[in-house]
Amino acid sequence: MPARVPNRMHMSMVARMPAPPLCRKPRSKLEGKQMTLRVLQPPGWPRPRGYANGVQGEGRIVFVAGQVGWDTEGRFADGLVAQVAQALRNILAVLAEAGAGATDMARVTWYVKDMPAFRAASEPIGEVWRGTIGRHYPAMAVVGVTDLIDEGALVEIEVTAVVLHGGG
Repeated sequence: MPARVPNRMHMSMVARMPAPPLCRKPRSKLEGKQMTLRVLQPPGWPRPRGYANGVQGEGRIVFVAGQVGWDTEGRFADGLVAQVAQALRNILAVLAEAGAGATDMARVTWYVKDMPAFRAASEPIGEVWRGTIGRHYPAMAVVGVTDLIDEGALVEIEVTAVVLHGGG
């Protein structure tokens, strides 16, 4: 999370909260364990492209607050695709604090200010997703919004992850 958090008054309280001991174990504790998520695909439904209709998981739940496309100094990346890339890197950084990673993501919700621009950039956004997250496609929703709390943000992405019990 960036050192400077404009327009997020609630974050000052969260920043003072001590992290639970589970949040400090390394990712290596998960290596070699089976995937905790199962994609739910009802019979006869067309297979979705770039997301899952549903995901079932068993383990510790990790909630990642909406991440925007700014760096650790609070500077926004230039343009929608660059902001998506930075927001995804920010998500991975938060997940790492819980001993989790991209393949633990069970649900992703995107909040997008300009849906036509998002649709037009679907190919480069898909490339950024695969380059950052890989070919892991959790349950997803994309919601068009009129504005976001952080001035300059074009997209905000929140995640729910499921980590194996005892894994992190």
